[in-house]
Amino acid sequence: MKELLMEKKSRFVQYFIACLFFIVSDVMQAFIFARIFQTIEVATNEYFNETIWLSVGYIVISATLFLTSRMLRIAFMRDVLLSVRVRAFDKILHMSLKEFNQKSRDVYISNLTNDINTFENTFFMSLLNFILRCGSYVVILGILMFVNWSVGLIIFAISLIVLGISKLYENHTIKLQQEKSDENEKFTVNVANTFNGLEILKLNNIEQMFLKRSKNQIATLEKKKLKFNFFTALQSHTNEAIGSIVMLGLIVYLMYSPNHAISIGSFVLVIQLAGQAVFPLVRMLPLYNVLKSSVAIYHKITDQDHDEEETNNRANPYHFENQITVRGLSFAYDQKQVFKYLNFTIEKGKKYLLNGPSGSGKTTLIKLLSMAYDDYEGQIDIDGVDLKTIQTQSFNKNVSFIYQDVFLFEASIGDNISLFKDTDYSQMKKAAEMAGLKDFIASFDSGMDTLIAENGKNLSGGERQRISIARALYKKADILFVDEASSSLNDELGRAIEATILGLDATVIAISHKYFEGLSEKYDYVLELKDGYINQYLASDYFNGGE
Repeated sequence: MKELLMEKKSRFVQYFIACLFFIVSDVMQAFIFARIFQTIEVATNEYFNETIWLSVGYIVISATLFLTSRMLRIAFMRDVLLSVRVRAFDKILHMSLKEFNQKSRDVYISNLTNDINTFENTFFMSLLNFILRCGSYVVILGILMFVNWSVGLIIFAISLIVLGISKLYENHTIKLQQEKSDENEKFTVNVANTFNGLEILKLNNIEQMFLKRSKNQIATLEKKKLKFNFFTALQSHTNEAIGSIVMLGLIVYLMYSPNHAISIGSFVLVIQLAGQAVFPLVRMLPLYNVLKSSVAIYHKITDQDHDEEETNNRANPYHFENQITVRGLSFAYDQKQVFKYLNFTIEKGKKYLLNGPSGSGKTTLIKLLSMAYDDYEGQIDIDGVDLKTIQTQSFNKNVSFIYQDVFLFEASIGDNISLFKDTDYSQMKKAAEMAGLKDFIASFDSGMDTLIAENGKNLSGGERQRISIARALYKKADILFVDEASSSLNDELGRAIEATILGLDATVIAISHKYFEGLSEKYDYVLELKDGYINQYLASDYFNGGE
């Protein structure tokens, strides 16, 4: 948190000074009120007129200080919030796929919205008031020591007691803020799931059941918020009660002090200053606890994960000239054994078709070979180099994916093919034609610049799939992972896409449930998964054998 606040030191200094402007107003207010009461005691026109002009000056100066303070503080608040959002987003974008997939996408949305809003609403108000209260306490306590040292010592002693009491609340305040954040995540995920599956809910008349579930979750979330708000209010009111008792005691002490009598003006001044030291003190310490809870939220959404740092700082760059060797590979997912002991090789430039019954682990094997999962046992080597030691970014630059579930950005067709990188239009045109998009793109006046709606909602399944294929072809990757590339296509286009994939120079590892006679046999090998083991066949033998 310190590095966040000190990113722009000059702005932070301005913010700090701006917060202290209120202390000037408070001190001036104390002296003005004391002057007013002293005017009653002096009872002269000259003294009265001076008091009027001083009061008008106080009002003008106080208003000027307030506006200036707000202007200086807003700029800093804006910069810090921007930095928090960037850091939170940066953390997500730099996660390893393994780490990213451990949570729902909607959890990250909750972090970027709910948690940052919580940080904004609690942190800055708490920081402003903490600096103000802290500064006010220090400055006014110093003035009190000069005006009436005995009252100053009493307040200093009380501050140590209040500090000890507030310390007792600290850990529980942080815990309640964390629980509120976690409940916000659950609620966001539930709402997203409900909206995504709304059609299924209505078609099966079960929307009321989900409505009831949402109501229960909202009630739980509100209870968490109530607990946090109640606990912070309990701290504040406890300290306020202590402050009121202290002030009452000081009034009695000053009224019946046997040492010396004081004038009405001096009495009002001391009481005002004491109040402006005591109440900032008792309000400052609960604010410190809220600040710490906000800092915990900040670290939760911005701290880089250790696993992520390891995957992006591995020793070896990607280099593939000969073969990928898999030895003794075993893998379990959610305590279910997927692979028991796999041994096979992938030769550079060859085409491999993954086959096997549903649930046999074909997609999981692709995820292991493509670094999405790395918590396996056994060995995966590329030209003798352990896959777990290869730099993630270097690997990703040289592989492409075609998945059954295609994601498209709300951008142009060209941007979705090039993925927003520097564009080679001739290469993009060639990739689009190879993916069967020539006539589709020609049907639009804007061609490649035609905008695609959110995740391709204005396209058919086949059109979305073909753009995904063009994206992979445009990258000219060393290794192409294919998961049901022709699942959304008719047989004619499916055969054309399959022929395109088989004609590439890249090493291809593909899953396909479709059999294209005279074409599927052109794969070099079939890797058949069954019961946690793998068998490797020549494709020509596999299909000619009647499989």
